[in-house]
Amino acid sequence: MSLFDDASPKAEPPPPPLAERLRPGSLAEVSGQEHLTGPDGALTRLLEQPSLGSMIFWGPPGSGKTTVARLIGAARADAFVQVSAIHSGVAELKKIFDAARARRAQGQGTLLFVDEIHRFNRAQQDSFLPVMETGAVTLIGATTEIPSFELNAALLSRARVLVFRPLTSEALEALLERAERLLEKPLPLDATARETLIGMADGDGRAILTLAEEVWRAARPGEVLEAARLIDVVQRRAPIYDKAQDGHYNLISALHKCVRGSDPDAALYYLARMFDAGEDPLFIARRVVRMASEDIGLADPQALVVANAAKDAYDFLGSPEGELAIAGAVVYVATAPKSNALYKAFGAAQALAKTEGSLTPPKTILNAPTRLMKREGYGAAYEYDHDAPEAFSGQDYWPDALGRRTLYEPVERGFERELRKRLDYWARLRKERGKESG
Repeated sequence: MSLFDDASPKAEPPPPPLAERLRPGSLAEVSGQEHLTGPDGALTRLLEQPSLGSMIFWGPPGSGKTTVARLIGAARADAFVQVSAIHSGVAELKKIFDAARARRAQGQGTLLFVDEIHRFNRAQQDSFLPVMETGAVTLIGATTEIPSFELNAALLSRARVLVFRPLTSEALEALLERAERLLEKPLPLDATARETLIGMADGDGRAILTLAEEVWRAARPGEVLEAARLIDVVQRRAPIYDKAQDGHYNLISALHKCVRGSDPDAALYYLARMFDAGEDPLFIARRVVRMASEDIGLADPQALVVANAAKDAYDFLGSPEGELAIAGAVVYVATAPKSNALYKAFGAAQALAKTEGSLTPPKTILNAPTRLMKREGYGAAYEYDHDAPEAFSGQDYWPDALGRRTLYEPVERGFERELRKRLDYWARLRKERGKESG
């Protein structure tokens, strides 16, 4: 034995993470995706067929996309190849496609699983099309992003999109129970803390098991953690929220719909979720201004004033004080009377302007700065409204080719009820003065 020989026994390698040890061994063991993997699930039905078409797995992190893809690969005679779009490029794809063509010539197919497929650019996505067309490759792509936004239409037309759902509280609880059976020891949490842990996981199966491992490591012998202590121990998992992608759009959409639906409590909840995830408060403030214009309009003209004031207050105060001003604006617009009459009227006006061309306004309301224009009748017979009874002439301002149109129809809510009265009053005056048709 030399001086440099190591006579000490070899240490056992550390066990893999709990999420890896609990990875399901069959589709029947997959938690939370029964609509896909259950006895009558969409994926179960597909796998009963002799051939397998290309698929896109769309769902949040930790919902089982990679696990299911591997299980499919293990159950079929095709060669299973797994790559990540984060680490792979055109050169590697070309090698995979060449190998798949060679297998195809020998009578074997290739099942290619591409994780994070949305990270491939459009040209890289197009490179899949020829091998998918010939059947050399059956593609399973996994993405957390909305496929119709991030994937080529040509690729989507050749693949079926299967939606993976966030894991329910029941599915997450089932994972914790499996972990407890595997480790043969209970999770050292009281009932409230256990519920808190499940909430922290945010529907992510991998996250719940990672958090559980942290709890087992942190708890002292015989210690049972309460909720407050749990939060201190695991330092709270960051919310699933990508400010440029789905989380961003999902929560701002939820906030907007709560405002439109006059539910200030739910609106405040989603607002707090976005603040908590680090969303730019000025982005939210701008969207509240949009809500005031689109869903309230003239039913409460003060809504736009309040929304703009909240944006200015945040600009002036910054965080966290300025966030309260935005919260106040959210409650105001959520409780304001609703009307999309202005939104619809402006949309109709835009459509009319695009479809009817550049129609000339009636000459009566055009200025006549030259003698030629005066001879042509520009400005002739114009009625100055302030000189008319009730300061209303009732003259027709529409192009002759169009005739009078009605675009704005105020609702019988809020301030628009008053506007409805004014419009009806002016319509009556036109009729009395014989100008109803211009």
